[in-house]
Amino acid sequence: MQRAGTPDVSTQPDADSSTEAGFEFAESTLTSISQISSFSGVAPAIERHPAESADAAEAAEAATTAPPRQREKTRRARLHRRLLIGGGFSGLYLFALSAFSVIGAVDQATLLWTFGTVVAAGLVFYFLYARSKSRRQAEKRLTGPIAVCALAVMLAVTYAAPDSRPVFSSFVFVAIAYGMYYLSRRAMLLLSAGTLAGFAAVIGLHHLQRHDAELFRAEILSLMVLGLTLPGFVLLAGRVRQLHSALQKAGVKIRNIEEKARRDPMLGCFNRRFMVAALEQQKRVADENGAPLCLAVIDLDHFKRINDDAGHLAGDEVLRCFADVARDNIRQFDVFGRYGGEEFMLILPHTPLLAALNTVERIREKVESHCWKIDLNGPVTVSIGLTQYNAGESVLDLFSRTDTAMYLAKRGGRNQVVVEEPHTELWQNSIH
Repeated sequence: MQRAGTPDVSTQPDADSSTEAGFEFAESTLTSISQISSFSGVAPAIERHPAESADAAEAAEAATTAPPRQREKTRRARLHRRLLIGGGFSGLYLFALSAFSVIGAVDQATLLWTFGTVVAAGLVFYFLYARSKSRRQAEKRLTGPIAVCALAVMLAVTYAAPDSRPVFSSFVFVAIAYGMYYLSRRAMLLLSAGTLAGFAAVIGLHHLQRHDAELFRAEILSLMVLGLTLPGFVLLAGRVRQLHSALQKAGVKIRNIEEKARRDPMLGCFNRRFMVAALEQQKRVADENGAPLCLAVIDLDHFKRINDDAGHLAGDEVLRCFADVARDNIRQFDVFGRYGGEEFMLILPHTPLLAALNTVERIREKVESHCWKIDLNGPVTVSIGLTQYNAGESVLDLFSRTDTAMYLAKRGGRNQVVVEEPHTELWQNSIH
């Protein structure tokens, strides 16, 4: 055992009562572990201060990613997805025109002009989207112009090459559907009406310039079919959008429920059930890749005295302030939570024992020097037990060693860190 910190030489707990409490604590941990299989909605995640992020639904594998980096990754993924959708439909449209060009329905000049226009428009919209500070707002603002631009290009191609009308009649639904999630039903109806008016204008120009009765009849029939189907398509698309919005809201509510289920309602940090699940998960990760894993159990000293002298409201405030101090002094991927009462757990994945000792000693010093806003009769200190995971041991054994180290810190005078070093025999057995 190694000790760190400044012991409090005030009244110490009886050794037998401490040992008995330790056994009760370990038995309750075993009960929590046995219950964890029935709680499939819990997975270890990054511990964040409430001011940093309101969404903490990440899994343990995402715990090594900082929130700003994750947000930037999400933005890029959304940008690539939108580019893939728009570029894919544009490519299909150009491929269809190329097929019509092969049979002579579209001349080479029109095909080259269309290709250049599509590429130029794609670059312009990409530049506008990439330069926007809010990518989601950019999607909403640019969806309408992109759909209008696509429909205008298709109408221009239909005017230049009347025999490409089947391509226009098919891809007009794709262009309308592109704006389904961000355009209102009224905007989509106006877009459909504008498309029908544009197609009618193209038909009128063809009739005035070509005087082809057969072409005129075919185009009028196409206009009539579009006039009958486009409004119905828009109404169905609006219904799909409503369902999509309802699913999004339901998903947000589910995530909020899951988040509340894994956090302590008063302190905002993770609760006991989540911490046990997180420890199980981090143990599996350590067994798989051999990364060091440390566990700390933190207990507030003389907390009963604080409740008796200052009242339970003051005790609650001390717990809240301590939780904030602890979270402000750990890393993004460390997992901190309340185990029960005034006892807390800190999981330090991918952390050797010396680095973990520096972290918990920093927490101890910050708590000791913290300026409390409430009137307390004495200082607030913590006793901390720290242990490194031995490969192959159970979660119960790991917690039991850490809990024992914490009680030794209590018996040794409080306000200190006691380190339970890994057993050499266990490490040697794990190697062989």
